[in-house]
Amino acid sequence: MATIEECRTALGKLSDTMQGTEGDARAAAALDRSVSCHITDLDVTFVGRMTGGRIEVDETHPGPPREKAQIGLALAGDDLVALVDGELNFATAWGKGRVKLEATLLDLFRLRKLL
Repeated sequence: MATIEECRTALGKLSDTMQGTEGDARAAAALDRSVSCHITDLDVTFVGRMTGGRIEVDETHPGPPREKAQIGLALAGDDLVALVDGELNFATAWGKGRVKLEATLLDLFRLRKLL
């Protein structure tokens, strides 16, 4: 099972990857949205903002998200690490219910270019 620090590192790696994107993916990464990432097996939530092509984590707290973010992600820590490392396909994981993504329809269309 991934630790909180491994999940924080994975989010940082995802942020670095987003900043290096180009074309349509770059436009998707440039969204300015509140974000939350609930690590279900650790029951901890990272809360922050997607802005300037990066994800900035502002706080970490126990339990599910306290407020609804514009982009919400929920998954196990091992799945987060595997997704970021390229060992798990997002579409497959989402289709099997291992990853939950909540966003507006327009944001979902933009985010699919990143995922």
